[in-house]
Formats: sequence, structure tokens, C-alpha cells
Amino acid sequence: MSLPAEFHALAKRVNNWGRWGADDEIGTLNLLTPGVVREAAATVRSGRRVALALPLRQDGVQTGLIPGRVNPLHTMTAINQEIFGPGTVAVSDDAVTMGLQAATHWDGLTHVSHSGRLYNNRPADSVTAHGGATVLGIEKAPPIVSRGVLLDVARARREDSGGPGRLPAGHTVTPEDLDAAEELAGTRVRPGDIVLVRTGQIQHYLAGDRDAYAFPSPGLSVRTPEWFHARDVAAVAVDTLTFEIFPPEIDGLWMPVHALHLVEMGMIQGQNWNLEELAGACAEENRYAFFLTAMAEPFVGGAGTPVAPVAVL
Repeated sequence: MSLPAEFHALAKRVNNWGRWGADDEIGTLNLLTPGVVREAAATVRSGRRVALALPLRQDGVQTGLIPGRVNPLHTMTAINQEIFGPGTVAVSDDAVTMGLQAATHWDGLTHVSHSGRLYNNRPADSVTAHGGATVLGIEKAPPIVSRGVLLDVARARREDSGGPGRLPAGHTVTPEDLDAAEELAGTRVRPGDIVLVRTGQIQHYLAGDRDAYAFPSPGLSVRTPEWFHARDVAAVAVDTLTFEIFPPEIDGLWMPVHALHLVEMGMIQGQNWNLEELAGACAEENRYAFFLTAMAEPFVGGAGTPVAPVAVL
């Protein structure tokens, strides 16, 4: 089944190919200029730090639905081993096997393709079995620090959702929802910002029900990429497994938001971000903008990367 005309029309409206040159490999991360970072640092007031990553654990968020995306398997390779001889300093070492998108992570620009192409008109077959992402790899990402803005859609739409700060599973997050959350935040999303969209869905996982967390799930509408594109957002992260509404809002059109963000806009996106503590902190301090650090682990050829983001208020 080919992608519908509606999708291609949206793709044309948000396309960034060539905007930063024919050789560009980082897309909207070009918007993280020194000026943007200086302004982001100026948002720090209390110094309160909020970690946004889930613990890396074998019984993590992945349910087995996506082949190969295994939860972290931690193995000890040495335990108090006196490698230089008896009575010397002893060493303990360990190793981890995991899917790079298994836990709190960034999706890189080669995570999806459509119509045989990747961001900036690169061929999809540039991703190979042995080399991984031979172009557009996650290691190309610059230091990811900027002003973060929490768009707490669950809080902004609490009356509509009928729940205590969590959107219903079938809720499609629309541009109108983002407008309402932006009004709640009391700040305009501006170029170079990293937007964090809270649905409250991760409450299921934190309560021990990863199946309810995974499916069905609220998520971003296919209409939202234009909202982010108009504001020149550098990246977007959410507190769900699927990022976009799942099952999809348009029958048979799977992962269109992924394709619009990663392929057309060149904008990385984050999933499984724990925004619960941050939502409470932002409500307490009555401000929803903060300094955010979310460095990508530089896996050469990676289509994604685990990340341990921190918001500093």
C-alpha cells in the first residue's frame, strides 16, 4: 500500500531538505546555536535538577512486540578479580546487551525511511548490515543542550480527559492540544527549543503495567509536525512508547509522524521519557521552561541511542 496523497502534501509543507546544505546530517539540531544555548542557560533559577530517564533494567518497557528491541541485559564479566596477582587491587566489570531504542532514547534520522529515502534525500540503502547508518548516524549529533519546554497536555486537558492528569488511551494529541498546553506553560515555544509533550501514559509503566503502557496509547497527531515546523523546534520527546497515536488515526497509515519528523524535517524524536516528576516541579514553580541537557551517546552508525536527560529549573 503506497502512502496517500494526504501524507505527501504534509511532507512537502514540512520538508527541510537542503535548508542547511546538501551535505547536512543533523537536521534541526542546526538550530542549537550558541545564542540559543546562552538563552537556555539563563532559565536556571532554583538549580533544581529533575532526571527524565527510566532505569535501565531487564524487565523494562519493551514487550517483545518489536523484534530485536531487547530490554537491557546486564552481565558481570569480572567480580573482584585480582587481575595483577593475589593481594593486588581487585576489579569488577560488567557488560550490557540492549536495543539502542529499548528505554529512554532518541530516534536518529535513519530510524525510519519512506519511498526509499532518508533525510536530506539520502538513499535508504545507505543503512547497511555491517556499517549501520553510513550517513546520518546518531554519532553526528552535536551536544544536545537547549531550552526545554514542557507542554503538559494531560494537565491542560484534564477536564476533557476525565482522568487525574493522564490522557485516555485513544486520545490524539492535536495542534489545538499543543496550543492549550503552551498557554498553560505561559511561554511561547521558540526556535531551537526542545519540546517535551506529556500525556501521562507512562504512569501505567511506573505502576508496573507495561502492556497497558504500550498499547493502545495516546500520541501525536499527523497534524502536529506542521506545528513544530512553524516554531522551528529542534527536537521533540514524549512519555509514550509509540510517540504518535497508536493505533494510527488514519487507517492503514502507520508511523506517519515518525516519517515526517525524521525523514522530512530531519528532527530527532524521543520516547519513553519520564515526565511525571518534571510535571510536578513545573506546576510547583509555575514555569514550564528550563535548561535541558540530553546528550546522544555517540554510537557510530547508530539509528538511535539511549539518553539520560536532565532538566534544570
